[in-house]
Amino acid sequence: MDKQKDRMLRGTALNGKVRTFAVRTTELVEELRRRHDTFPVVTAALGRTVSAAAMMGAMLKGDERLSIQVRGDGPIGLIAAESSANGEVRGYVKNPHVELTNIRPGKMDVAAAVGTTGHIDVIKDFGLKEPYRGSVPIISGELAEDFTYYFAVSEQTNSAVSLGVLVSPDYTVANAGGFIIQLLPGVSDEEITELELALSKIPPITELLEEGLELEDILKRVVPDVTILEETPVIFSCDCSQERVERALISLGLEELEQMIEEDGKAEVSCHFCNEKYTYDEEQLRSVLERAKS
Repeated sequence: MDKQKDRMLRGTALNGKVRTFAVRTTELVEELRRRHDTFPVVTAALGRTVSAAAMMGAMLKGDERLSIQVRGDGPIGLIAAESSANGEVRGYVKNPHVELTNIRPGKMDVAAAVGTTGHIDVIKDFGLKEPYRGSVPIISGELAEDFTYYFAVSEQTNSAVSLGVLVSPDYTVANAGGFIIQLLPGVSDEEITELELALSKIPPITELLEEGLELEDILKRVVPDVTILEETPVIFSCDCSQERVERALISLGLEELEQMIEEDGKAEVSCHFCNEKYTYDEEQLRSVLERAKS
């Protein structure tokens, strides 16, 4: 696999007492920026969220899926991301055109854009009758700290989360990614102290990627004895389709469909996640109406 492409690493260290995840999401975040026309601070917030979603998806198995909703009191509003165990990720924001000044050169005020109060909801679909739901309050709005808090409170797993997006002067994505280090039972106090020291010295993930470090090298900065168990490509993927849109139109009910035909004679439906537009003329709407009646 091309190491410069978007990819995910899942590994272990300290004789199985530490789980590690690392991801490069540069192409994914650029694809989302292009599709949703996000302004730089929104690109950073959305990119951090989908990077977290990609790694949390790697904690799933088979056809299981994960959804994240960040609902802060900042101007972005809702940030949504979905991922699967095989590296498929998508995401969107409610308000893509948020413009905030930097808090210092090269450092965008993501917390102000996200908000410092609100909550993060994580929904895991294991294919059972009811999905798992975990919810925690936003504690900083910087998102890496918020996901660290989520793991500690909702999953009772001590974790270190690093997330970052570097936006170029032309607003495109220079690099994006993150890592998660999780402590499992059996880690000694001495080992925890060594991990904390290594984490305190490590630069932001965007700086490491900008230096040209590979994901393996970044993980070794924290846990030198890391063993990579799995490598997965990370790709943008949306499962919207004409059939799904038609089912959504049918779900509106006969009365609303008839009103749509009489008043507008057409319909345009956009997918939140990929921004693809599906258009229906009057004849197509009448065909949908007939299927709704059957």
